[in-house]
Amino acid sequence: MTPLQPRHLINWQDWSDNEIQRLVLLAQEIKENPNDFSDKLAQKTLVMIFQKTSTRTRVSFEVAMTEMGGHAIFLDWNSSNFALTEISFESAYLSRNSQILMARMMKHEDLLKLRQGSRVPVINGCCDRYHPCQALADMLTIYQDRGKLEGAKLTYLGVHNNVVNSLVSLCASLKVQLTLVCPLARPGAVDEKAMTRLKTKNLLTQTLDAKAAVADADYVYTDTWIDMEFFNDPDKQTMKEERIALMRPYQINAELLAHSRAKVMHDMPIHPGFEISHEMVEDPRSILYTQAENRLYAQKAILLNLLRAI
Repeated sequence: MTPLQPRHLINWQDWSDNEIQRLVLLAQEIKENPNDFSDKLAQKTLVMIFQKTSTRTRVSFEVAMTEMGGHAIFLDWNSSNFALTEISFESAYLSRNSQILMARMMKHEDLLKLRQGSRVPVINGCCDRYHPCQALADMLTIYQDRGKLEGAKLTYLGVHNNVVNSLVSLCASLKVQLTLVCPLARPGAVDEKAMTRLKTKNLLTQTLDAKAAVADADYVYTDTWIDMEFFNDPDKQTMKEERIALMRPYQINAELLAHSRAKVMHDMPIHPGFEISHEMVEDPRSILYTQAENRLYAQKAILLNLLRAI
């Protein structure tokens, strides 16, 4: 019998609208009834490959495997042999010792090489182009908050980055109205195909008027202005200062939201005083800790789906 080809999560464009909708509902079911899934991944092993640092991705995936009866192995890029050989060779080996891989990578191209060698599902835990797991947790958070996703108004203020690309795809599938306030995007960062799909569905607004963008939003969302690996790098200080000067008018703060009922979201880690003021992190309108908690349930749903355990 020919083995089934593995299903991967590299970005959401390979997933149908119905599949994504069902995944959100599954994540919600898992959150409400965690004990119903406590043995679903017994005897299953996830290998977690980290080229980028992490808090939420590592913790949520490791806890997810543990709570569902499986096991997770943390593999640091710099203490492995990935840097000494072809990426696909190492993933070919790992996929013969585990049932699923998750990789948090600097470059999307390297993630594709890892997928090329794997005979088991590969999850994109974050790369420079996409952050699909984060975006699913974001949609779960909105769903839990308002009881439905269709018609929600989400405004993102910040650099057009990997999170934005994944939000664009999910908003198209889940009928969420997305307003982007993105004065900056590095060359090649924008997923034009996903943007075109969202525009075709009349779900995308683009503006640089921050106050107008948040005026009737249900949710406002921001992310770091500086890639996490560069934020404290002394060699990147000039770039950091220039970017802060450009982005300062788009900070989420009390003044910007003075006449808005929007709830506040951030995918973390947070740099208070930069993309968001300290007071808004702890403001009653902030739902960012729930958003971060929901990474666990989103990861569980992804794992169960890819391992065909439901």
